[in-house]
Amino acid sequence: MSGHALVVGGTRGIGRAVARGLLAAGYTVSAIGRRPASSSDLEQAGLTCWAADVADAAARARTLDEVLARNGKLTHLVFFQRYRGEGDRWEGEWQTSLTATRATIDRCAEVFDGAPEDSIVLASSIAAHFVAGEQPVSYHIAKAALEQMARYYAVALGGRGIRVNCVSPATILKDESKDYYAARPDLLDLYRRLVPLGRMGTADEVASVVVFLCSPAASFMTGQNLTVDGGVSLLGQEALARRLLIPDDRDTFSRRISQ
Repeated sequence: MSGHALVVGGTRGIGRAVARGLLAAGYTVSAIGRRPASSSDLEQAGLTCWAADVADAAARARTLDEVLARNGKLTHLVFFQRYRGEGDRWEGEWQTSLTATRATIDRCAEVFDGAPEDSIVLASSIAAHFVAGEQPVSYHIAKAALEQMARYYAVALGGRGIRVNCVSPATILKDESKDYYAARPDLLDLYRRLVPLGRMGTADEVASVVVFLCSPAASFMTGQNLTVDGGVSLLGQEALARRLLIPDDRDTFSRRISQ
């Protein structure tokens, strides 16, 4: 592969895993994060990082100009930023997740390189369709809006050959959270019982789906949302409760279809 991929929110978490995956696929990769990269291994592999708050319009515009001047036109544009500030969460989420995404797409739509695989990927969440009690209303609304934004831009940019898709993870093991979960075997056991695939997913597994959406293998996919949650969003509330209360209940369906 060749070309230039920009990952907004690419210095930590799933975004960092996406940057790693795109590097492995052969792309020149730029990453923008509110804070610098958590380690230098990706920079040593060729990742170029910029520290900027994309909710700040002036900083965003300046940083995008620097990215394009240094690494050239885009083949892929991926968004994994989210609001983690301490101010007004509604305003912060709106500016970080929605306004920054819209403004960046509008700025960059003219600077794609015309490659057959040109694409944009937005990060939504299963919280766009379900209520996650640990997240505020602003998070839910922003994630739902991103899915519609992907559909809108899939139509608006389709004539230019730019595909636009979403990926929606559930709770995922990231580099930054592995130690926390390793110290909480009770939580790992909970996910083992809740998730149909019997475990938590990893940032690299979400990243592999993003890399697929950026690849020629997805050349006729646009306006779609791929859910990466091990099947947890397929279960109704009653089924989830039974898995918690009845240890062997997760195997009931398997036994039934084998008969």
